[in-house]
Amino acid sequence: MMSRQAFLCSLGSLYLSLLFVFLLMDVYARPANNSALKEKPPDSKDENEILPPDHLNGVKMEMDGHLNKEFHQEVFLGKEMEEFEEDSEPRKNRKKLMVIFSKVDINNDKKIGAKEMQRWIMEKTDEHFQEAVEENKMHFRAVDPDGDGHVSWDEYKIKFLASKGFNEKEIAEKIRNNEELKIDEETQEVLDNLKDRWYQADNPPPDLLLNEEEFLSFLHPEHSRGMLKFMVKEIIRDLDQDGDKKLTLSEFISLPVGTVENQQAQDIDDDWVKDRRKEFEEVIDANHDGIVTMEELEEYMDPMNEYNALNEAKQMIAVADENQNHHLELEEILKYSEYFTGSKLMDYARNVHEEF
Repeated sequence: MMSRQAFLCSLGSLYLSLLFVFLLMDVYARPANNSALKEKPPDSKDENEILPPDHLNGVKMEMDGHLNKEFHQEVFLGKEMEEFEEDSEPRKNRKKLMVIFSKVDINNDKKIGAKEMQRWIMEKTDEHFQEAVEENKMHFRAVDPDGDGHVSWDEYKIKFLASKGFNEKEIAEKIRNNEELKIDEETQEVLDNLKDRWYQADNPPPDLLLNEEEFLSFLHPEHSRGMLKFMVKEIIRDLDQDGDKKLTLSEFISLPVGTVENQQAQDIDDDWVKDRRKEFEEVIDANHDGIVTMEELEEYMDPMNEYNALNEAKQMIAVADENQNHHLELEEILKYSEYFTGSKLMDYARNVHEEF
């Protein structure tokens, strides 16, 4: 009969043998690496640092032509937007909102007029601008490792591909030697679009080298009138179905949202069309002729347009102005807190007089 020690030794040997077999199976079962340049999965944080963001704070329309659903909160809260979370304590959010109300109400008459709201919107928009400038300094340093104050398209291309998981040294060598890069179709399409933006951000005389200011325009087109024009052209190109470089209402509301599979999805689609129709008819189409030109869309997209800020202020007041006096009282802002902050406050009326 086998001793306990011998049995354990035998069992250990069997385990090691099986482990070796499994390791061999794993090696041979792994798919071949299609590109010798691929190194590791991209770090999403690094990639986001050098890619133009899809969402621009304080701008009414996204880069892809969708309406910015958080615009009202962004221009009312500024950097304080993060403090108003869904699960935050309503009492704390009420106090924060009261503090903001007192800051907007600069004449201390306990109500907010259109001019006061306009001034506040411009201030919060500028806050987003300054935040983008500070972030750009950090991002520029990431793509300008030699610190010469300029980034070439090839330097940026290398950093971008490295963020997508390609081997940075091998990519750099291939570009230096003018060798072909084996890049998948999707990544190549992104690169082509980025190169178009790069050319647009390169101020005259064009040298394909971006300094820190030009790189800011590349990442944040809202900071440059020229890049803002380019962004508007891109949006119109995507939505314009008849090629006349203008947008009709039907073109503006026909951007596909997704396949409608059930009633809930249908309701979402209906709300989406309703929002876009209202924005087109009441805001973007300035002369109400049923056509939106590039100039109209450019004015609409410009975050530092004072006329737009005043228009927006009047609209924001109209949403919550229950007593129709063309001003906002604290009670009204608290009642419509979800519109201004994204956070719904309960029992606002009972608490407002206790805390203010």
